[in-house]
Amino acid sequence: MNVGVPRPNPWKDTRLTGIDKRPVDGTVMVTAPGAKGTGSVGLAGDRVYDVKHHGGPDQAVYAYAREDLDMWEAELGMALPSGVFGENLTTTGVDVNGALIGERWRVGPTVILEVAGPRIPCSTFQGWLERSGWIKQFTEAVRPGAYLRVIEAGEIHPGVSVEILHRPQHEVTVAHTFRALTREADLLPDLLVAEALPRDVLKTVRKRVEGR
Repeated sequence: MNVGVPRPNPWKDTRLTGIDKRPVDGTVMVTAPGAKGTGSVGLAGDRVYDVKHHGGPDQAVYAYAREDLDMWEAELGMALPSGVFGENLTTTGVDVNGALIGERWRVGPTVILEVAGPRIPCSTFQGWLERSGWIKQFTEAVRPGAYLRVIEAGEIHPGVSVEILHRPQHEVTVAHTFRALTREADLLPDLLVAEALPRDVLKTVRKRVEGR
């Protein structure tokens, strides 16, 4: 469970960034944030600064699998502590990239989160890791992690369990969505059945599909 520490952002036209997430002890409140553009996110004590592209209800919580971080550690030859990818939840034993859009997780006793879509890498992410070509490398690996929206608020603490409560009746995963939105436009029609995608994403997908 990780919360951001504000730091200067020389990699994008914003003064600060919250990508530097650090593990926290104790209990943290998780609530549905305000509208996109306010900088608010789901975990108390955290926020985003690139308010045009990040934050809001559809990006309330970002989850990334510890198993994928371990893979990147081996590939990059560097230590990657939990939170370094900017994730709020570092999971173990959860197929984050294989999660279905609209899938619901119970995190701890009361919090319910819904999978909204994949993380799309940006220049801040590349600059933060200090790796030229990182956006391309990250994209080609198709291990984006998942943004989640808050359905039911509550408190969580490190070590709580994640239980899958609901899986929708389609086969559109986080990874499949990521491929369609980044490098494989032929997959875009597949996304139209995933009604839990953010409205702006679905609108863009429909426009691109209908305009082909």
